[in-house]
Amino acid sequence: EVQLQASGGGLVQAGGSLRLSCATSGFTFDDFTIGWFRQAPGKGREGVSGISNSDGSTHYADSVKGRFTMSSDNAKHTVYLQMNSLKPEDTAVYYCAASYSDIGLLVDNSYDYWGQGTQVTVSS
Repeated sequence: EVQLQASGGGLVQAGGSLRLSCATSGFTFDDFTIGWFRQAPGKGREGVSGISNSDGSTHYADSVKGRFTMSSDNAKHTVYLQMNSLKPEDTAVYYCAASYSDIGLLVDNSYDYWGQGTQVTVSS
Protein backbone atom coordinates (compact mmCIF):
# COMPACT_ATOMS: atom_id res chain seq x y z
CA GLU A 1 0.00 0.00 0.00
CA VAL A 2 1.36 3.38 -1.03
CA GLN A 3 1.61 5.77 1.89
CA LEU A 4 2.85 9.31 2.25
CA GLN A 5 3.00 10.95 5.66
CA ALA A 6 3.63 14.69 5.87
CA SER A 7 4.76 16.26 9.12
CA GLY A 8 6.58 19.26 10.52
CA GLY A 9 3.97 21.96 10.21
CA GLY A 10 3.30 24.48 12.92
CA LEU A 11 2.93 28.12 13.85
CA VAL A 12 5.81 30.46 13.05
CA GLN A 13 6.30 34.20 12.83
CA ALA A 14 6.88 35.92 9.53
CA GLY A 15 10.52 35.63 8.55
CA GLY A 16 10.89 32.34 10.35
CA SER A 17 11.60 28.84 9.06
CA LEU A 18 10.06 25.40 9.11
CA ARG A 19 11.10 22.06 7.65
CA LEU A 20 8.43 19.71 6.44
CA SER A 21 9.03 16.00 6.01
CA CYS A 22 7.23 13.48 3.85
CA ALA A 23 7.89 9.87 4.77
CA THR A 24 6.93 7.40 2.07
CA SER A 25 6.40 3.66 1.90
CA GLY A 26 4.83 1.01 -0.28
CA PHE A 27 6.53 1.91 -3.55
CA THR A 28 9.96 2.11 -5.15
CA PHE A 29 11.01 5.57 -4.06
CA ASP A 30 13.37 6.27 -6.97
CA ASP A 31 10.67 5.48 -9.52
CA PHE A 32 8.33 8.28 -8.45
CA THR A 33 8.22 12.02 -8.78
CA ILE A 34 7.41 13.56 -5.42
CA GLY A 35 5.73 16.93 -5.11
CA TRP A 36 4.67 19.37 -2.44
CA PHE A 37 1.39 21.21 -2.73
CA ARG A 38 -0.48 23.60 -0.51
CA GLN A 39 -4.02 24.78 -0.09
CA ALA A 40 -4.93 27.98 1.68
CA PRO A 41 -8.45 28.54 3.05
CA GLY A 42 -10.86 29.34 0.25
CA LYS A 43 -8.27 28.74 -2.46
CA GLY A 44 -7.38 25.95 -4.83
CA ARG A 45 -4.47 23.60 -4.40
CA GLU A 46 -1.16 25.10 -5.54
CA GLY A 47 1.96 23.27 -6.64
CA VAL A 48 4.93 24.34 -4.52
CA SER A 49 7.82 22.12 -5.58
CA GLY A 50 8.69 18.74 -6.99
CA ILE A 51 11.59 16.38 -7.56
CA SER A 52 11.62 14.66 -10.92
CA ASN A 53 11.96 10.88 -11.06
CA SER A 54 13.68 11.08 -14.44
CA ASP A 55 16.67 13.28 -13.62
CA GLY A 56 16.37 14.25 -9.97
CA SER A 57 15.90 17.91 -10.79
CA THR A 58 13.88 20.10 -8.48
CA HIS A 59 11.31 22.62 -9.60
CA TYR A 60 9.61 25.41 -7.69
CA ALA A 61 6.66 27.69 -8.00
CA ASP A 62 7.67 31.30 -8.60
CA SER A 63 6.06 32.26 -5.30
CA VAL A 64 8.58 30.21 -3.30
CA LYS A 65 11.74 30.33 -5.41
CA GLY A 66 14.73 31.43 -3.39
CA ARG A 67 12.95 30.75 -0.09
CA PHE A 68 12.01 27.06 -0.20
CA THR A 69 14.33 24.13 -0.87
CA MET A 70 13.20 20.59 -1.56
CA SER A 71 15.51 17.66 -0.95
CA SER A 72 15.31 13.91 -0.65
CA ASP A 73 16.96 11.18 1.38
CA ASN A 74 16.67 8.09 -0.78
CA ALA A 75 17.89 5.81 1.99
CA LYS A 76 15.07 6.97 4.25
CA HIS A 77 12.49 7.25 1.44
CA THR A 78 11.77 10.73 2.72
CA VAL A 79 11.57 14.13 1.10
CA TYR A 80 11.91 17.45 2.85
CA LEU A 81 10.78 20.99 2.24
CA GLN A 82 12.92 23.58 3.95
CA MET A 83 10.93 26.79 4.13
CA ASN A 84 12.77 30.00 4.98
CA SER A 85 11.72 33.64 5.08
CA LEU A 86 8.15 32.58 5.59
CA LYS A 87 5.36 35.02 4.82
CA PRO A 88 1.76 35.13 6.03
CA GLU A 89 0.68 34.22 2.51
CA ASP A 90 2.50 30.89 2.91
CA THR A 91 -0.17 29.89 5.43
CA ALA A 92 -1.85 26.73 4.13
CA VAL A 93 -2.21 23.02 4.56
CA TYR A 94 0.79 21.42 2.89
CA TYR A 95 0.54 18.04 1.17
CA CYS A 96 3.04 15.70 -0.40
CA ALA A 97 2.14 13.53 -3.35
CA ALA A 98 3.67 10.91 -5.64
CA SER A 99 3.43 10.53 -9.39
CA TYR A 100 4.55 7.88 -11.86
CA SER A 101 5.62 10.67 -14.23
CA ASP A 102 7.37 14.03 -14.05
CA ILE A 103 5.06 15.59 -16.62
CA GLY A 104 3.12 18.43 -15.02
CA LEU A 105 5.32 18.29 -11.97
CA LEU A 106 3.57 21.23 -10.27
CA VAL A 107 0.07 20.26 -11.39
CA ASP A 108 -2.01 18.42 -8.83
CA ASN A 109 -3.96 16.22 -11.26
CA SER A 110 -0.65 14.77 -12.48
CA TYR A 111 -0.23 12.97 -9.15
CA ASP A 112 -1.45 9.52 -8.28
CA TYR A 113 -1.05 9.28 -4.52
CA TRP A 114 -1.52 11.82 -1.76
CA GLY A 115 -0.68 12.03 1.89
CA GLN A 116 -2.61 13.82 4.56
CA GLY A 117 -1.73 17.46 5.02
CA THR A 118 0.20 19.33 7.66
CA GLN A 119 -0.85 22.82 8.69
CA VAL A 120 1.57 25.70 8.34
CA THR A 121 0.52 29.01 9.86
CA VAL A 122 2.66 32.12 9.51
CA SER A 123 1.74 35.04 11.73
CA SER A 124 2.49 38.64 10.81
